[in-house]
Amino acid sequence: MPGMNKQYRLAARPVGLPKASDWEFVEAEVPVAGDGQMLVKNHYVSLDPAMRGWMNEGRSYIAPVGIGDVMRAGAVGEVVASNLPGFAAGDFVSGTFGIQQYALSDGQGVSKIDPSLAPLETYLGGLGMPGLTAYFGLLDVGAVKEGDTVLVSGAAGAVGSLVGQIAKIKGARAVGIAGGADKCAYVVDELGFDACLDYKSETFLKDLKEPLKSGIDVYFDNVGGEILDIALARINRHARIVICGAISQYNNTTPMYGPRNYINLLVHHARMEGFVVFDYVSRYAEGVKALAGWYGDGKLQFRTHMETGIENFPDVLLKLFSGENFGKLVLKVIED
Repeated sequence: MPGMNKQYRLAARPVGLPKASDWEFVEAEVPVAGDGQMLVKNHYVSLDPAMRGWMNEGRSYIAPVGIGDVMRAGAVGEVVASNLPGFAAGDFVSGTFGIQQYALSDGQGVSKIDPSLAPLETYLGGLGMPGLTAYFGLLDVGAVKEGDTVLVSGAAGAVGSLVGQIAKIKGARAVGIAGGADKCAYVVDELGFDACLDYKSETFLKDLKEPLKSGIDVYFDNVGGEILDIALARINRHARIVICGAISQYNNTTPMYGPRNYINLLVHHARMEGFVVFDYVSRYAEGVKALAGWYGDGKLQFRTHMETGIENFPDVLLKLFSGENFGKLVLKVIED
């Protein structure tokens, strides 16, 4: 077994976009599994917009990453040593193992996965947290029903791409918003959305009129900011606005842009509700079963944007905020 464990630790609270000095790259000794522990060799780590919020100090749904701590991240890997009942060397698992090559775990929040059913990295995307976020956010919070018009921002991203596909499975219309003609073509031609609007286009507001002429029944928001305002102006009676994320606001150095059209919630007897996927831990098995079934039936497509090399983590993370990634952004950390 290699003697060193490469890892990234948080060195400072970022202001705006994270920069090189906000990280400390460390090579520490590979830890040894003690009683009630297992050692996991990470193969892939998940890069998600929520990571930006975890770097900030302050009250939130989860404690911030501490200065000097390994950066929090979901990962999939192989158990290489175990003193933990229920887990054995050779098992493949997913959990919050961090931006590092090796992680100790007591098994809390860890799930066994089967690489014969789907590629390992899929358990960080469509069969992992993004898939579960889309599933519970749309079906429980959004209460989607047949015939609804569902608008999804960040439609080419890890969560948004699945929201639209699940909406179609449930008999709803799916309209996406994405950045650039290539992403919009992917959303319509490959994922099967009914339409996709390019928010970078000069004709964006005009282009919205036809696909949304019957209004919006469910808006699944991944970006916040001005796009949320635009959606609120077009909601139907009893619309459901699902607040999943606000990636357009995460690196602000000025106050967050708040919704100006919120009065439409009153006018149209609508509701706007935020959620995090951790609210549904007790139902993860239900979600994974449904997602895996649709995937096996060819009703869901998962796209992974793969980058390689743990040393490249700081630069790869920024792709989330520049919109460079198509689908789920994953970093391969195992050294072949």
